[in-house]
Amino acid sequence: MSGPLPLLSLRAFVEVGRTSSMKDAAGRLGVTPGAVSQQIKALETRLGLALFERLNRELRLTAEGRHLLDDLSEPFRQIEQAVDRVHARHRTNLLVTTTGAFAATWLVPRLGRFTKRHPDIEIRIHTGPAIVPLGSNPGDADIAIRHGLGDWPNLTAEPLLRPRLVPVGSPDLLAGGQPIRHPRDCLEYPLLQDEQAVDWPLWLRAMGCKSSDPRATKGSRFADSTLLCRAAVAGQGLALLRDTYVQDEIAAGRLRIALDAPWPADFAYYVVTRPSNDSRWARIDRFRAWLFEETADGE
Repeated sequence: MSGPLPLLSLRAFVEVGRTSSMKDAAGRLGVTPGAVSQQIKALETRLGLALFERLNRELRLTAEGRHLLDDLSEPFRQIEQAVDRVHARHRTNLLVTTTGAFAATWLVPRLGRFTKRHPDIEIRIHTGPAIVPLGSNPGDADIAIRHGLGDWPNLTAEPLLRPRLVPVGSPDLLAGGQPIRHPRDCLEYPLLQDEQAVDWPLWLRAMGCKSSDPRATKGSRFADSTLLCRAAVAGQGLALLRDTYVQDEIAAGRLRIALDAPWPADFAYYVVTRPSNDSRWARIDRFRAWLFEETADGE
């Protein structure tokens, strides 16, 4: 092949070969499917042979296409890794993923102390319903603060805080329903959910109940704990909230604890990381150590 290498076309070919889809390859490359198709046609024209068989809407590699993909996949993977390593070495910010409620009520009010101590590390906080993966790829988070039982495969989870979540409801709601003597009795009431509808199933599981009951994930969802508390006060259902958060509402008689059950030790906020040997780990470890200092000084 004479002339400069058609790197854009080769890159498009590798992505289409990996995914067998112009659309999926376009999404990975950040271009339109039409642009990917043009690059593939240009490469086939330059090589003078077909790289794909087009059967209706299905793409299938020809024998020559398969050989070319086998030869190109590893070099492109090495290029991607080299770019990621450069990106990681020169990246000075730290992406922290957590829930909106935890960020608003605990993390953000304390964050100034970390930035004052480590002005060279820029903290970015991501909150939202989707769990951001941890890793070194673009868009990945560096460290997570997650709520649960600490069982996230292939990740290191260390307990940070153990707030006591309690089921609460308005006095009128609880007086009009059946008595709650066991955690599973909460399922007989309408449930008010956090944004991801995960707290009730996790709480029931931690209490030794089956968390697969479909009622555990039904009910209105609220991204903000304040809104969740307001809905509970209005008698719309039972809510799981931190006892310290609702103590004023309980003292005023606007809410009651539906079940004062022993608290399972594993249910907590965890610092979650993926150990790494690259240069990011020093920044991650500084932030991790600061989190534990904050909890040691009191919640």
